[in-house]
Amino acid sequence: MKALKHLNKYFYKYRSRLIIGVIITIVSKIFALFTPRLVGASINVVTNRLDGKITQEVFKTEILTNVMFIVGAAIVTGIFTFLMRQTIINVSRYIEFDLKNEIYKHYQILSLNFYKTNRTGDLMNRISEDVGKVRMYVGPALMYTINTITLFAVALIYMIDRSPSLTLYTLLPLPVLSIAIYKLSRLINKRSTIVQQSLSTLSTYSQETFSGVSVIKSYGIESVTNAAFEKLSIENRQKQINLAKVQALFFPMMILLIGISNLIVIYIGGMQYMNGKIENIGTIAEFIIYVNMLTWPVATVGWVTSLVQQAEASQERINEFLKTEPEIKNTTEAHTPINGSIAFKNVSFTYPDTNIKALKDVSFTLESGKTLAILGKTGSGKSTILDLIGRLYDIDSGTLLIDQTDISQLNLYSLRESIGYVPQDAFLFSDTIKNNIKFGKKEATEDEVIEAAKNAKVHKNIIGFSNGYDTILGERGITLSGGQKQRVSIARAIIKKPEILLFDDCLSAVDTETEEKILKNLKKLTKDKTTIIVSHRVSSAKNADHIIVLEDGKIIESGNHKSLINEGGYYKELYTKQRSEKEM
Repeated sequence: MKALKHLNKYFYKYRSRLIIGVIITIVSKIFALFTPRLVGASINVVTNRLDGKITQEVFKTEILTNVMFIVGAAIVTGIFTFLMRQTIINVSRYIEFDLKNEIYKHYQILSLNFYKTNRTGDLMNRISEDVGKVRMYVGPALMYTINTITLFAVALIYMIDRSPSLTLYTLLPLPVLSIAIYKLSRLINKRSTIVQQSLSTLSTYSQETFSGVSVIKSYGIESVTNAAFEKLSIENRQKQINLAKVQALFFPMMILLIGISNLIVIYIGGMQYMNGKIENIGTIAEFIIYVNMLTWPVATVGWVTSLVQQAEASQERINEFLKTEPEIKNTTEAHTPINGSIAFKNVSFTYPDTNIKALKDVSFTLESGKTLAILGKTGSGKSTILDLIGRLYDIDSGTLLIDQTDISQLNLYSLRESIGYVPQDAFLFSDTIKNNIKFGKKEATEDEVIEAAKNAKVHKNIIGFSNGYDTILGERGITLSGGQKQRVSIARAIIKKPEILLFDDCLSAVDTETEEKILKNLKKLTKDKTTIIVSHRVSSAKNADHIIVLEDGKIIESGNHKSLINEGGYYKELYTKQRSEKEM
């Protein structure tokens, strides 16, 4: 139960509703327990009439009165049972809402490396399946626990009042029940954890398959993926069946024990009535009703125990993530305006998930409002520089300064708000094109959206769609071509009008003519902005104020276009090669 202690803060938050729910439950059970006493009294009236102890008029009056009270008690019990469910079950929905939001907010602050080492399907499963299991604990399990405790407490008082010895005999099977529940609960907890892990694997595979469906179809491997999915499904089914087999033991056990209790009541009660220890035959009938009223609460003990065990297994999985500390932490609450000057001083960095050393003693300075171009072969460390400026990772050694201040000392959110980033792999959300562009500036007007799209040279493409800017994109922007996705991403970055613009090879999917038009527009827009352009094309880099060339994480060339051409190194070779390809 240690894992479930995390939910105590939510129980405290909704304590008023829960207290009202408990009171309603108690009242409901008190009224429900009027029925056995009234039935017992009615049987005694019938017995007295048969023995001639009361007149016909008294008999009719007492029977009619008891029937009216039984009906009234049933109506009141029904009303309070409805209110009980509305109160306690509603609280479980509130807690489910709060817990999902807590998990989602925590996911948002976790570092990029966390998402590289955890699968998306597993993350989704914990915020859906696992939270659903926890809700069953804070809702139905809690409600039936309160219901059972209240019913037992009130029923025992009535039963002992009628016959203490018969009550003792009636409850004899309960210790056996408790031991059985304890044994089975431990097994259920173990198998529930296995089932949830299996569901995470299944969810991950499904998510990856749906995301990569175009690749699957292109390679014609639908049958292979279907077979793999079927294998995972069969494994999951078997684990679910293994859990269900254990859970299935509860209800037959409950029915058997309740049946034994009924037999005890009839036999022992009958013997006591014949021996004169019980004065009225109605007491036996009353006890039989008590036992049968306790049948469902006793049966739910097993079910509730199962729910609690499953919830504990799920909450333990949730707690694993909630206890994960973000590697990148905001060190100050002060919001400092960013001007945009950047300085790398002997910066080295190794990716924690792969141990690949991406940067080795990299040093350069970029004044505010200037443009830097970074070129180099694949894997040379170009994109890593942009990730470090956005503080998606912290450097291993050296110094990274923004406006002459160590980047770790800046407010993380102020820093990122001042950056417009266009990634190499353009990611668009399943929303309208307009909202994807406005993602960079939520309050942007329609004119601003159109202006940004025009500067990114994607406006004509957008108005060509039947719904224009209101066109809904498929997952990850699959509706658009690669070049269109890149240009929409550029529009999203420039509409923000940030102090720092980072372009990570974002023109690789557009033709050279469109590239030149976009660069011409960007030159005007970035006149007073600090801009870094990562590219494989010299055409994207030649107009930059400063150019660096990386190889294996080190700067091998540095200067402007003219000086690098005169040096005759990698940059000139690349320039000559690309120029000849263009002329062809």
